[in-house]
Amino acid sequence: MKPTPDIVVIGGGNAALCAAITAAEAGAQVLILEAAPKPYRGGNSRHTRNFRCMHDGPLGPLVESYSEDEYFADLMKVTGGKTHEALARLAIRTSEECLPWMEAHGVRFQPSLSGTLSLARTNAFFLGGGKGLVNAYYRTAAKLGVAVEYEAKVTHLEVEDGRVVYLDYTQNDITHRLEPKSVVVASGGFQADTDWLARAWGPAAKNFLIRGTPYNRGVVLADLLDQGVEQVGDPTQCHSVAIDGRAPKYDGGIVTRLDCVPFSIVVNKHAERFYDEGEDVWPKRYAIWGRLVAAQPDQVGYAIIDAQSLDLFMPSVFPPIKADTLEELARMMGLPEDKLRATVDAFNASCGDTRGFKPTELDGVSTKGLTPPKTNWARSITQAPFYGYSLRTGVTFTYLGLKVDETAQCSIGNRPVSNLWAAGETMAGSILGQGYLAGFGMTIGTVFGRIAGAEAAKHAS
Repeated sequence: MKPTPDIVVIGGGNAALCAAITAAEAGAQVLILEAAPKPYRGGNSRHTRNFRCMHDGPLGPLVESYSEDEYFADLMKVTGGKTHEALARLAIRTSEECLPWMEAHGVRFQPSLSGTLSLARTNAFFLGGGKGLVNAYYRTAAKLGVAVEYEAKVTHLEVEDGRVVYLDYTQNDITHRLEPKSVVVASGGFQADTDWLARAWGPAAKNFLIRGTPYNRGVVLADLLDQGVEQVGDPTQCHSVAIDGRAPKYDGGIVTRLDCVPFSIVVNKHAERFYDEGEDVWPKRYAIWGRLVAAQPDQVGYAIIDAQSLDLFMPSVFPPIKADTLEELARMMGLPEDKLRATVDAFNASCGDTRGFKPTELDGVSTKGLTPPKTNWARSITQAPFYGYSLRTGVTFTYLGLKVDETAQCSIGNRPVSNLWAAGETMAGSILGQGYLAGFGMTIGTVFGRIAGAEAAKHAS
């Protein structure tokens, strides 16, 4: 038995840190239990770049305004209406006050990068990326007296009579037991447990890449769900994107994402197109491509572009495959040459007047008589050299999680667990039923991390 703090926060990313800082400022003694080693602390937050924020006028690095209703409409578009409106609007409304709070606690922002200018009004970019944000929060937490244990893997929370009576964690092969007054779970989803993914998705999930931290294995989530804590979300729904097929199995992060899709055609291993590449601008639609690729044979796709499109998107971390002819490109990518040529020829024949081509907005430059159509940015692929990327499903985090109310509190049946709160990806399924909106995961984590920390401190006192 170690000396027990007032509050234990499980997890070490954005939501956990917001909870810990808020609770410490309220006067509580706080301990963070982070499963990762110190160099890898921060969970998926260290791979992030930005925070989606409502604002009535220019705010920090954000230009113009972004209203609650527009923000909510964007969310509805990507989720297909599968969201808890009260919780979603709470996250959206509160995001405006979060940005100055973040700055006051060490986070610095920068103007939008080239290639992300469409987000200058909606998303605030972190100076130094997510790693900069995480490090800033750890410095702030340390000044407030928050203790941190690394490589501290929580294995069990004992829930009795509507409260957490103790929790166990292992560190250096030694098991420790704590009896805190309050517990905040901010330990993410289960995506790094590929066996769990396969139980939800089937064997195809074994071909998925995990672009986030390898430490989010859902141990705490499974433990609480097994004890009857209310769950939310579908285990097959997740934040997944199409990433470079050459990315590592785990922890490739945001740099492995490919933004070339709107300016390409995407084919499967049989060199057949299977979806409209020009459906929408990337902040709203890039996340659907992970699921689309997952549904293709061998869970792989191939993006094909030509020389005129190479500089229209954020550069990739791995250079594209390059060839002087489509046939050579097909051979290099393992695609059937004749079929790729036929697919590209059919696409080119369907392209019309491209004088209205505008790469940063929906331009209506579309194909005619092609199935599936390409409804924007449809330019023929004719200018050598030609380039290709392999695409695989990269899972960031899963949406099966702990159900919470507007105070971030968990429950069993209709009865709240009196000293248990959840924040971040482990409860994001309460708001994200499907799909994803760029920067919204950080919004959820920041808003509900602060709420959970305040409520946990109030209970502890």
